[in-house]
Amino acid sequence: VQLVESGGGLVQAGGSLRLSCAASGSTFSIVAMGWYRQAPGKQRELVATIISDGGSTNYADSVKGRFTISRDGAKNMMYLQMNSLKPEDTAVYYCHARQGIAGSWGQGTQVTVSS
Repeated sequence: VQLVESGGGLVQAGGSLRLSCAASGSTFSIVAMGWYRQAPGKQRELVATIISDGGSTNYADSVKGRFTISRDGAKNMMYLQMNSLKPEDTAVYYCHARQGIAGSWGQGTQVTVSS
């Protein structure tokens, strides 16, 4: 599975961005997808996940109520709607797809939130 993120950019605190992740290849094998982020000098952390079967979602406490993950299976797309952005949300955001015990990563998209 190949993943390509888009939609990152520079936004002021309180603003919104929508990230997109386009999946291609053996997308039928994807059981779950998610967004992760990595800020400078920090470890990569989970932001949100969505299960392919049923659409169950999970969020990091730091983004609950502000971010919404969604998926369009027919278009092989995943989205992350980010509202009420804070400077601490600044990071490179990565798309991830899980296929059984294997996983694939996108190249990342930079999100910068200015105060």
